[in-house]
Amino acid sequence: MKLYLFVFLIHLFTNGLCISDVHIGYKVILAVPMEYISGFTGRAFIMGTNQMVLNFRVGLSVESVEQKYSCSLDVFLGDLKVWSSGHFSRFYTTETCVLELTQNGDLQLKGQNEVVGWKTGTSAQGVQRLHLLRSGNLVLVDAFEQIKWQSFNFPTNIMLWGQRLNVKTHLTSFPANSTSFFSFEIQQDKIALYLNAGKLKYSYWEFKPSDNRNITFIQVGSKGLNLFGDKYTKIARIPSRRLEPLRFLALGNETGNLGLYYYSPDNAKFEASFLAINTTCDLPWACKPYGICTLSDVCSCIRFITRDGMNSGCSNGTSEKFCGKKNAEMVELTGVTTVLRGPLAKANVSKEKCGSLCLDDCNCVASLYSNLELECFVYGLVIGVKQVGWGSGLSYMVKVPKGSGGQNGKSSGLKKWVLVVVGVADGLIIVLVLGLLYYYVIHKGRKNLQDTDNTS
Repeated sequence: MKLYLFVFLIHLFTNGLCISDVHIGYKVILAVPMEYISGFTGRAFIMGTNQMVLNFRVGLSVESVEQKYSCSLDVFLGDLKVWSSGHFSRFYTTETCVLELTQNGDLQLKGQNEVVGWKTGTSAQGVQRLHLLRSGNLVLVDAFEQIKWQSFNFPTNIMLWGQRLNVKTHLTSFPANSTSFFSFEIQQDKIALYLNAGKLKYSYWEFKPSDNRNITFIQVGSKGLNLFGDKYTKIARIPSRRLEPLRFLALGNETGNLGLYYYSPDNAKFEASFLAINTTCDLPWACKPYGICTLSDVCSCIRFITRDGMNSGCSNGTSEKFCGKKNAEMVELTGVTTVLRGPLAKANVSKEKCGSLCLDDCNCVASLYSNLELECFVYGLVIGVKQVGWGSGLSYMVKVPKGSGGQNGKSSGLKKWVLVVVGVADGLIIVLVLGLLYYYVIHKGRKNLQDTDNTS
């Protein structure tokens, strides 16, 4: 019976959607399947806008996630989810998923036994209705049309056209099967992309306005991402590379890349008109942990020689923390660096001292040394590693168990192995090119000689 109720609601709200607001006392219920169905998604659209190309819609959703069912309130642009109440923390429920705008003006998601899993916290503020604006902003307003709550104040991984983000706010995205997450942050002197892993935080892209001007807020316009300073003065713009008007900015869940997107009617989908990072190996998650992105955009692995032999898992690294010169050593990976930049550990130090800083820190697994700036950075994870050409001026060192790197890390089985594997894909290409060139030269030489003999 509950499943039939669910199907009825989906039919009712997807075929009769024409309203853009609901009033206090409104309530809608979705039934949750009794048994778990992998890939299940059920949705009742309750509001929508009436626009020329793509409409915004608001839906109450039930989705299967990790052997459970989540209940969420979502905003869509076409079929793309651009905001969700469950972005940061999912509300799991059984039996029912309920959306209610209470008589006291609080918008709530509830599960079985009236358990509240999410709410706007707007009780006793005079809220009269929930309204969907043409900008995609979902708002609660009072009798005087004053906004008491709005979805734009709780950004997810997408920033819509016209939406404003002030300094110290950010977008976040969460890769599947990972405890790390990406963030796009607005700071006073720059906007930047970060990889966050526990308490660790590393940047991998940034944009600064010229002349050291400070940022007050940013806003997506039709022609690009606009940065504003004091007195609402535009101080910089990241331009779109297309004539079509932009619809949103998005931080990718799987890649961590930042993009500006427009809608292509010809292809019937959203396409990027700007990407912050255009090279695969410059993405922080291009390869798994302890992987190296080669010059051919192929992932190689750093493997450890342990007491039990070589660790063959690319993402495993080592299973235990180790530190101090008695238990560990640093091995420099020639021709390798990382796209991540963390806080400066120490300046005006030698490469040997930089390695020692990591050795003495049990939470450090790698370090990066700048031979030009004499600066040292330490890392709590090995990710975002890529192969570079010679003469970069950077030295990337990985901490390994004592004995894995040979004597003093100079005659390193690990180092030799990495050099061979990092170069194997590119080496095959070089061998192939040289082979073709050799064949061409020899074949042409023989042909010319044969032609000469025939002429004689």
